[in-house]
Amino acid sequence: MTDELGIALGNLADAASGTVTPTLRIGVTGLSRAGKTIFITAFIHNLLTGARLPGFAPMAEGRLIGAQLAEHPDSATPRFAYEAHLKALTGAQPHWPDSTRRISQLRLTLRYQSNNWLWSRFGISTLNLDLVDYPGEWLLDLPLLTRSYAQWSEEALSLANRPARDPVARPYLDLVTATDPGVEATDAAAESLAAAYTQYLRDSKSDTQALSTLPPGRFLMPGDLEGSPALTFAPLPPPAATPRSSSLYAMLERRYEAYKAVVVRPFFRDHFARLDRQIVVVDALRALNAGPEAVADLEMALTSVLACFRQGASNPISRLFTRRIDRILFAATKADLLHHTSHPRLEAILNRLVASAARRAKFAGAEARSLAIAAIRATREGTVKHNGETLDTIIGTPEEGQRLGGTVYDGKTEIALFPGDLPQSPDSLFKTVESTPQLNFLRFLPPAAYEVSQTGDPVLPNIRLDRALDYLIGDRMQ
Repeated sequence: MTDELGIALGNLADAASGTVTPTLRIGVTGLSRAGKTIFITAFIHNLLTGARLPGFAPMAEGRLIGAQLAEHPDSATPRFAYEAHLKALTGAQPHWPDSTRRISQLRLTLRYQSNNWLWSRFGISTLNLDLVDYPGEWLLDLPLLTRSYAQWSEEALSLANRPARDPVARPYLDLVTATDPGVEATDAAAESLAAAYTQYLRDSKSDTQALSTLPPGRFLMPGDLEGSPALTFAPLPPPAATPRSSSLYAMLERRYEAYKAVVVRPFFRDHFARLDRQIVVVDALRALNAGPEAVADLEMALTSVLACFRQGASNPISRLFTRRIDRILFAATKADLLHHTSHPRLEAILNRLVASAARRAKFAGAEARSLAIAAIRATREGTVKHNGETLDTIIGTPEEGQRLGGTVYDGKTEIALFPGDLPQSPDSLFKTVESTPQLNFLRFLPPAAYEVSQTGDPVLPNIRLDRALDYLIGDRMQ
């Protein structure tokens, strides 16, 4: 009740500050390395520079007058480092910017001419657009609010005992086997368990595993809380008898509850519950590279993440007290790693991954859509002849250290790659390894050079970014 009251008061404050200029808050999330930072940077840059966005109706119709960065709206939230990220992408040695490791925010002010006859009589319209960037791993923590330590431990240990996770989970599971939950608690024992569990989570994120369901999220992105008691716990099986308050099990249980109170609940109350729209960027190709277990795990993670959204239709009156996410965009990023002829199949795979979550959103009254996109296109397309067959390829420069077969790339050599054909039926990706087609997805460097617009700004090539913008904000600029 206290949380809900705080959320309502926050929404009232937002409404009061937006009485003159309406504000649309868009959350941008996705599991690590899915491309959140690149998406937001491209989103902002294209609006600021008036880039060519034929699928974005306000621009295509000539109604978008312009956009500019506005004063940071929240003194307690770090500002999204747009300028630094753009410099990384377009500097003398272009490289991908650092991944999202904390929450950040940036405000854009858009000015446009409404196509509504009545509103157009009042002159130029203005919309404040708040982009809120946060790690998707943090969303995986929200279900913990309704789970006890015993429930979470049971789920976490069950996942760790899956055969596919055994190579990375075995050291932790062996430590759990050797640990008596009922022994007298010590900080050293808690730290040892937490360190082993964190290492298991880190190893699960490697390209060979590519697993996604890895809460608690802050174990991998601790920030200022690194080493604190709130991040020094791990799952344990319950002792045979009711644990004493001084036992190791009871200590870890208290720290688990502290984690929810200090980390998870404030994030939900202060940021997550105040969103109007949401884009979830998904790196499905990385999971496809790792095999069926990683694909199934990604589906489970996305379902858990999206179950946390406060979804549903909203109106100006209800928004005074509670905000609901009325539109969700699922974006399969890195579509430039495939030939365009495979993009419909990539969207079909994404639809399969989020089917359960999308049905839940629509039942609640929210809209949901899936798109295959590349916020910044790192490759171009071509063809090669192989054994008398013409193959559609992508052309680009793999990052240094990327491997394919026996070849290790140096980060300087441009190649033409046939990544493989995605299956016609997405269901085959969830079956055995033998049923999974051979796919080759490498990480490519950003373009070494960009076209320059008439105003001297770099033009960031993209795939369907204009459609993503139109879905997220186009209707609010009618």
